[in-house]
Amino acid sequence: MATWTSAIGAAQLARLLNSQQDRPAGPGTRRPPAYRALADGIRLLVLEGRVPVAARLPAERELALALSVSRTTVAAAYEALRAEGFLESRRGAGSWTAVPAGNPLPARGLEPLPPEALGSMIDLGTAALPAPEPWLTRAVQGALEELPPYAHTHGDYPAGLPALRSMIADRYTARGIPTMPEQIMVTTGAMGAIDAICHLFAGRGERVAVESPSYANILQLMREAGARLVPVAMAEGLAGWDLDRWRQVLRDAAPRIAYIVADFHNPTGALADDDQRRQLVEAARSAGTVLIADETMSELWLDEGVEMPRPVCGFDPAGSTVITVGSASKAFWAGMRIGWVRAAPDVIRSLVAARAYADLGTPVLEQLAVNWLFSTGGWEEAVELRRGQARENRDALVTAVRRELPDWEFEVPEGGLTLWVRTGGLSGSRLAEMGERVGVRVPSGPRFGVDGAFEGYVRLPFTVGGAVADEAAMRLAAAARLVASGASGGGESPRTFVA
Repeated sequence: MATWTSAIGAAQLARLLNSQQDRPAGPGTRRPPAYRALADGIRLLVLEGRVPVAARLPAERELALALSVSRTTVAAAYEALRAEGFLESRRGAGSWTAVPAGNPLPARGLEPLPPEALGSMIDLGTAALPAPEPWLTRAVQGALEELPPYAHTHGDYPAGLPALRSMIADRYTARGIPTMPEQIMVTTGAMGAIDAICHLFAGRGERVAVESPSYANILQLMREAGARLVPVAMAEGLAGWDLDRWRQVLRDAAPRIAYIVADFHNPTGALADDDQRRQLVEAARSAGTVLIADETMSELWLDEGVEMPRPVCGFDPAGSTVITVGSASKAFWAGMRIGWVRAAPDVIRSLVAARAYADLGTPVLEQLAVNWLFSTGGWEEAVELRRGQARENRDALVTAVRRELPDWEFEVPEGGLTLWVRTGGLSGSRLAEMGERVGVRVPSGPRFGVDGAFEGYVRLPFTVGGAVADEAAMRLAAAARLVASGASGGGESPRTFVA
């Protein structure tokens, strides 16, 4: 009987391990033995979910050759991992990753903390704010009043409620992008939209071009779908999209689809200007690549005077290149799992037809709630409240991080929900691990890259403010001191604090 469910090759594991770069050791700091460093590196990859649990590891000789170390070093590292519960082995079956009894399985995405953990852990893992009340309650009440006629139907609307499709189409038209309801499909959040698009356009083994860095959960979704991710490096800071690189990748790799977040990019916060959008669409059209434009952050400008560029689909008047994805989850509330796709009518028909073998449709009550918000002006008032919350949190977090961690580098975006931070040479993976020990949960940079990129970064969302932002920065500073001192997290229990 099989004891492992996947396998990782020696070359891939070596790339992931070699990406873990720490700040050089200071005077008097002792480096761990080579086998201990290797064991710690593999353990970190398992804890972060970048190497799955129950993944078969390479044979000792193969990994030793890939890392240019002795086989004895690899054997000792494997033995240490077995002793700590992170590796299991059986003669004839090899060795595979595990987690010690009692430990939670590592998350491969950025799942929010369970509510019972929020009292002891500051959660900087998820870029989502509480609901903008009273608008959530009012929207649900309005939806209940509109529900009775729909209750007399079968309740399955694979393309979405006609009223909501029409409303979304009208909103695009008001932005200068003429749109018919036949160009809209309502989905279960933006993730549901992108999953459907990937299954329609990119089968297993197809190339998909992605920004580097990019949104971690979408990268994982595409990996699970069997896509071959082709990273395209972003320019430094908030400069955004390097068009020469994009043209080269689209021309040489010929990816079937490409995924971009042009509106307050997740995680960097960059905003593509009109010229960048025009050139991205032209490059995709020339290469025959379908361009997925994620607009989930498009209404979250935070500073006065921000002029929003034309939507990416506005540079594709024929509608043959760009597929747009929107959502209520970021601008309104993550618990409102309503998303949508804007595309050419034939693409929408294909997506709707494929839905019979997926989720059949999106919950009617939530669609009615979003339609109520759109039709009453409640959406605009709720989003304005959301902008105020995010702005206050951003400013508090920036002030606290600059005070507690002056060596960390970042540029402050004009919108969105995230801060992309260079950690002064410290390993983002080890900061994430040490953060769990001192009571702050933060995702490391490699979650937003491909094959171990961005080890020297973390992402900080605008989800806490005031005294909690101050405490979060102090806990991050404590985690940074532990990482800089070379402390090991192996086998130790997390410390807990009351926020």
